[in-house]
Amino acid sequence: MIKENQRIFNRLLVLIDMAIIFCSMPAAFIVKFKILSPHQLGRLPIQSYLRLMAVVTPVYVLIYFLNSVYDPKRTSRIKHECFALFKANIVGISVLIIGIYVVIKDINYARSVLGLFFFINVFVTMSFRVVLRKSLRFARKRGYNQKHILLVGYSEAAEAFIDRIVGNPQWGYAIFGLLDDHKEPGFEYRGVRVIGPLSALTPILQDNDLEEVAITLALEDYEFLEDTVKECEKQGVHTQFIPDYNKFIPSRAYTEDLFGLPLINIRYVPLANGGYAALKRIADFFGALIGIIITSPVMIVAAIMVKLSSPGPIIFKQQRVGLHNKPFNMYKFRSMRVQEDSEEKQGWTTKDDPRVTGIGKFLRRTSLDELPQLFNILVGDMSIVGPRPERPQFVEKFQEEIPRYMIKHQVRPGLTGWAQVNGLRGDTSIEERIEHDIFYIENWTVGFDVKIFFMTFFTGFINKNAY
Repeated sequence: MIKENQRIFNRLLVLIDMAIIFCSMPAAFIVKFKILSPHQLGRLPIQSYLRLMAVVTPVYVLIYFLNSVYDPKRTSRIKHECFALFKANIVGISVLIIGIYVVIKDINYARSVLGLFFFINVFVTMSFRVVLRKSLRFARKRGYNQKHILLVGYSEAAEAFIDRIVGNPQWGYAIFGLLDDHKEPGFEYRGVRVIGPLSALTPILQDNDLEEVAITLALEDYEFLEDTVKECEKQGVHTQFIPDYNKFIPSRAYTEDLFGLPLINIRYVPLANGGYAALKRIADFFGALIGIIITSPVMIVAAIMVKLSSPGPIIFKQQRVGLHNKPFNMYKFRSMRVQEDSEEKQGWTTKDDPRVTGIGKFLRRTSLDELPQLFNILVGDMSIVGPRPERPQFVEKFQEEIPRYMIKHQVRPGLTGWAQVNGLRGDTSIEERIEHDIFYIENWTVGFDVKIFFMTFFTGFINKNAY
């Protein structure tokens, strides 16, 4: 039933989009010549624009299809749908302008009307999609428009899938049950019951109107994978595969085609691309240079205060591990009294640590002690944004204790990072920090760096966990 409803819904959505696209042009004409410029007459009457839209509207819908506007949206974010719509409209208005002014060479169509058409169409379409999505999610939370799904195999992948479905009722998924050879019928995980062995797949698919099957077999049961896929396709059921080895692959899998053989890269690091790395390095260099100039008065005052607080050097340097596991000296304003090497290596600073000076507590709390790292960024040891570097002895310790810890050294360490702006600083979970660092490494974009940079001003400077 839901499959037929989905087809009807998709067709209805296309018709509504066509109506919005078509009506946006006369609306733009009216805004231009009846509201903004009521005393100005257009070179062409509104009927000419309507005839134009009879040709343009189907082209726009085709562009929408090519830009994935009509792909399933149950689990995607609204911003992704709006971005797809915006991108499609950019392409659409470009095609329209080229068609009018280059192909048919008709300069009588007002450019201001075309511009207004673009903004009206984008605004109305996006507004409609937002209202529609919120309405659908509201209905799904209350049990309507549900998509029924069967899980094949009990594993960590099955548990992770169930966790997400249970935690997001607005997606509208209802788990019919779970098949497994190792768990007895009646076994439950978060309300999802094992309803039979793997061999029960065929009769269950034949006797029930299920929309999807999610294959969540444990690694030791992969011998059943081929037969499971064949049976699902034989019954005409849409099939998804959730690998039980997902902990080893990135959140956004990077695949390559080796003459027809698909390759899944275990770790996708965008900054391994030379162009992206060069772009980030240029931004770091000029960002550090500007930062040094702007903060130089603050650094001068901080240097004087450190010098007056206790005997010793103004700048404290400490070896850290950076890009490709190479050590470097990281600079900070000295916030402790001078210590012996053995005392300095004893561990992290604790609350009310007697080694920290009075001015040192202020510098640590406000992160002003980190400002000399702008010079580390300038020479290329660090980046403005990236995982925070750690001391060699702790790297050796965490390398053995925490899986995937060393992945953070595939990029330059940063002055600030995704973990830090999410409150993971000082005496907080190393495991959580690493998860955030890996997410940053796998999902790096220029926009992500900009977001973290600005978040630092609101969440990253004052550190309640700094002692």
